[in-house]
Amino acid sequence: MRVCVATIVHHPEDARIAHRQIRALLDAGHDITYVAPFTDCNVTPDPRIRAIDVPRAIGNHRRRALKAARGALSRGVEGADLLIVYDPELLSRLPRRRPTTVWDVRGEAPRRALPSPARRIEARAEHRLRLILADDSYRDRFSLPHPVVPDTACVPENPPARPGRDRVVHIGHLSEAGGVAELIETARRLLPHGIRLDLIGAADAGVRPLLRDAQREGLLDWYGYVPNRHALRMAEGAIAGLSLPHDAPGRRPVPAKIIDYMSRGVPVVATPLPAVAALVERTGCGVVVPFGDAGAAVRAVLALRDDPTGAAEMGGRGHAEALAHHNWPDHAGAFVGRLEEWAGRPVTSGLEIGLLEAWHAI
Repeated sequence: MRVCVATIVHHPEDARIAHRQIRALLDAGHDITYVAPFTDCNVTPDPRIRAIDVPRAIGNHRRRALKAARGALSRGVEGADLLIVYDPELLSRLPRRRPTTVWDVRGEAPRRALPSPARRIEARAEHRLRLILADDSYRDRFSLPHPVVPDTACVPENPPARPGRDRVVHIGHLSEAGGVAELIETARRLLPHGIRLDLIGAADAGVRPLLRDAQREGLLDWYGYVPNRHALRMAEGAIAGLSLPHDAPGRRPVPAKIIDYMSRGVPVVATPLPAVAALVERTGCGVVVPFGDAGAAVRAVLALRDDPTGAAEMGGRGHAEALAHHNWPDHAGAFVGRLEEWAGRPVTSGLEIGLLEAWHAI
């Protein structure tokens, strides 16, 4: 099967796209064409794929990327059996002549928060394309049922390291709504206790000056974007993994960073988004703190540092949950099998058929 995978928004080494979905397709023996902003993100394409470079659509700088997208997609789908797109922006740039097309829905706003033109594009897409959803919470946005391919992690059989005593970590994109101010204030209050904050992720333009100032002040270390597989290794041995987004209307999925922390046996300190609070309460993998309360986050981190046995137990419970329910290899076969089915191809690997029967089917 020949598959064209396309994004103008996401980093070419995005964990969901490159390290889970594309890798699963390659491992199943399929040919991949990848339309992505390689040059703008300073990424050398994987030699196993055919790469088509496009500008990156970011912030208000989207016109050049959108202009290039239609031509890039037309080249990418030549001879392809399937096209997968990851950006709502691409829904209005699809070639007229194209194979079966799949939209991977992830990370966008609740449906009622979308402007009317975007809702109309979504409605048309639902009836003309195949959809896969990154989380059950996205079902509310659509009138038809669609399969879920959850955000997961590649979970090692055993936790890599016990939680340490001198470092906390935050993995993922940094924004005002994501709690940058609270992260910086947490770092400021932890520093006298000998604990530093590692921030691993790209940042919105509006918060970059705050992060640069905090780094110059010596409050934290900001590494910028780091490919997920390396970011996870950097997280190993941290006292805690932080997730401090603000409250927001609508159902929101568990952030991928939470599963990442759990996969590495790192206790979670998170604000009470309903899905996150339910997960932490059910598994005992960490501590929930109030929205906007850096002091509570600091107290949670210090309590974990001062109770290494309890912290290790929390990390162990999170790892066990991630291994049992959020391990990408357990979902990869179903993902590949579904795409093969949609493309009208025989299912190629032995795991797919059995997994598809248990998967969220249409």
